[in-house]
Amino acid sequence: MADSPNCDLKFLSPLQLFERVTEQGEKVRALKAGKAPKDEIDAAVRMLLSLKLSYKTTTGQDYQAGLPPKDLVLINNGTTKEEDEDLVDPWNVQTSNAKGVDYDKLIVRFGSSKIDTDLINRIERATGQKPHHFLRRGIFFSHRDMDQVLDAYENKKPFYLYTGRGPSSQAMHVGHLIPFLFTKWLQEVFDVPLVIQLTDDEKYLWKDMTIEKAYEYARENAKDIIACGFDINKTFIFSDLDYLGTSAGFYKNIVRVQKHVTFNQVKGIFGFTDSDCIGKISFPAIQAAPSFSSSFPQIFNGKENIQCLIPCAIDQDPYFRMTRDVAPRIGQPKPALLHSVFFPALQGAQTKMSASDPNSSIFLTDTPKQIKTKINKHAFSGGRDTIEEHRKYGGNCDVDVSFMYLTFFLEDDDRLEQLKQAYTSGELLTGELKKVLIETMQPLVAAHQERRKQVTDEIVKQFMTPRKLAFEF
Repeated sequence: MADSPNCDLKFLSPLQLFERVTEQGEKVRALKAGKAPKDEIDAAVRMLLSLKLSYKTTTGQDYQAGLPPKDLVLINNGTTKEEDEDLVDPWNVQTSNAKGVDYDKLIVRFGSSKIDTDLINRIERATGQKPHHFLRRGIFFSHRDMDQVLDAYENKKPFYLYTGRGPSSQAMHVGHLIPFLFTKWLQEVFDVPLVIQLTDDEKYLWKDMTIEKAYEYARENAKDIIACGFDINKTFIFSDLDYLGTSAGFYKNIVRVQKHVTFNQVKGIFGFTDSDCIGKISFPAIQAAPSFSSSFPQIFNGKENIQCLIPCAIDQDPYFRMTRDVAPRIGQPKPALLHSVFFPALQGAQTKMSASDPNSSIFLTDTPKQIKTKINKHAFSGGRDTIEEHRKYGGNCDVDVSFMYLTFFLEDDDRLEQLKQAYTSGELLTGELKKVLIETMQPLVAAHQERRKQVTDEIVKQFMTPRKLAFEF
């Protein structure tokens, strides 16, 4: 019964549902704090998600901690099941659809803009370069104010790039590479400075780890990021635990943001409760601060009006909606954003990858044999139950994880289209499609491992030392 609470929820009022969600959230936190067995925690989390979905179905709004529902008209007659089950925030991604999250609906819900053909063509004209396959294939699909960034670039005005990584584990997986591969391309075609924030402070506040372990993970993750091929003369990587103590500009911007965001606002945006530590409540200001050039006086010569462009997965958007709301009030330009889709777990696009589950993704430390075994054993198939049925009816690329991974990592558009046609027609079997993915991922991961071996502690130190970059401001 614990996992299927819906039998009696339809009789509850919105306020009663709100109270049930709040109570269940407290229960989950207590279980985690008490290091309860994993299956007990998982059951409580499933119950919490189910309650949140019931709340949204009834009220038409996402549950926001500390913000009880007002007098609302019930909208049960207008919502679909698929609509209700997409839950996206900085810590959770949940959908019941095997195709993954409905990104068109997410654009409407978040109030961003779709990256359309016109914008992609404009990027191509501005840079003189063929658009990255992440743009061509809709992997980066949504934006905020990218047109303004292009206006500035075309008028010879500077901008800079900012992205980040929350170092929650020593080993990163291939999905973690997506924002960095795209950011590297952006840096090269626009020739702009880049700052990369490692939020080791966030991971200490949210996870059961020591400060020392969080800092160690940050430095290890930095090696994987550097191995993507970033230019040391144009890139500054920083750990919050390090940089906050050395940069007055960074801390001043954190305090400015903190002054202009209320406790009620962060509770509404991030779902914080009265039981959360004050470090969590103040953290969003720390993720906001790199959006302002005055946080990096050594790079921008103290200039405060240089716009920032942030490539990130769309689950990070709440941080930057808050940032964009605050920016004009502290005399700063609003950061622009480019949003990517989520990278699917091997088990299917409706499940979330976990650093604690080695079979949920391909890790950058995996051997060729491990990659082959994981794909063959765990990659969710869009194929039919029998070879005969598959030959007759064909496979479904929309839910097949091997094809999804190839969309991210196979750069040849013609080859990808051939595979899609062959799989959809039934000519290509699931095992054969998995073989193509194995042959794509094994050399990609091996090449990354070779580059990472060349990244010494001294190189990491150079990337992470506050300094002037190869730009004049």
